[in-house]
Amino acid sequence: MTVATLAEVLQPALRDGHAVAGLVTLGWEDMRAYVAAAEVEGVPVILQAGPSCRAHTPLPILGKMFRHLAEEASVPVVAHLDHGYTLEDCRIAIESGFTSVMFDGSRKALGENIAETAAIVEMAYAAGVSCEGEIGFVGYSGGASSAGTNPDEARRFAMETNVDAMAISVGNVHLQQDKEGGLDIDRIRAIEAITEVPLVIHGGSGVPVAQRIMLARQSSVCKFNIGTELRMAFGAAMRNAVNSDPDRFDRVSILSETHDPVVAAARRVLRAFKGETKC
Repeated sequence: MTVATLAEVLQPALRDGHAVAGLVTLGWEDMRAYVAAAEVEGVPVILQAGPSCRAHTPLPILGKMFRHLAEEASVPVVAHLDHGYTLEDCRIAIESGFTSVMFDGSRKALGENIAETAAIVEMAYAAGVSCEGEIGFVGYSGGASSAGTNPDEARRFAMETNVDAMAISVGNVHLQQDKEGGLDIDRIRAIEAITEVPLVIHGGSGVPVAQRIMLARQSSVCKFNIGTELRMAFGAAMRNAVNSDPDRFDRVSILSETHDPVVAAARRVLRAFKGETKC
């Protein structure tokens, strides 16, 4: 059994100079491929259920799917709630077997964000579950603009909430389809200089691979959330499967052809986060 909490995989990453991928899932096919990729690469993986995933499949079902994969895996697997917006979201996830919850109060005033995050941390810790919080708002490609993380506010947030991981806004953007953006390294350095908590980059698909490698090995950034580039790989594989035989209608047959391409794409993602001695 290799079910793990977020703290159990991020603290070694912080100590040893590598990062762990939080891979955003939408269903059984991609989450199974992500675990297979992690096993081949010999690294832990964080399976993440975000709002769009939860709109499609209820949290109690997702919890059982994540736990089943984790219990059968040869590497540590974290069952993580991504972007829980309320205490109730986080409570249901914990009751559903998730080992980690992320509360997103980033659009709230600082004091409100701290108070609500701290309450969820307390609830999570009582259940033996990890908690990630967010300070500074990470925007969306073609949507809401980001509000960068203030280092002094990040220090206060980390100290007063006691989170296991802290998501920050440093030039990262959700749903970005290219890797041309790049992060604000100076802001990251300013935050890590005055905090000790593992840092998290949401919208990791938009971060150039060379920068991912550098930050994984040489910073307190220990978790990168990756979703868009893997969804693109899944979509391309499914289109190829459908177009190769327009008369085929069995979805199991069609979806089975997404497995190997998604495993390959996930392996490329995971390799960038390994430490020096593993590459």
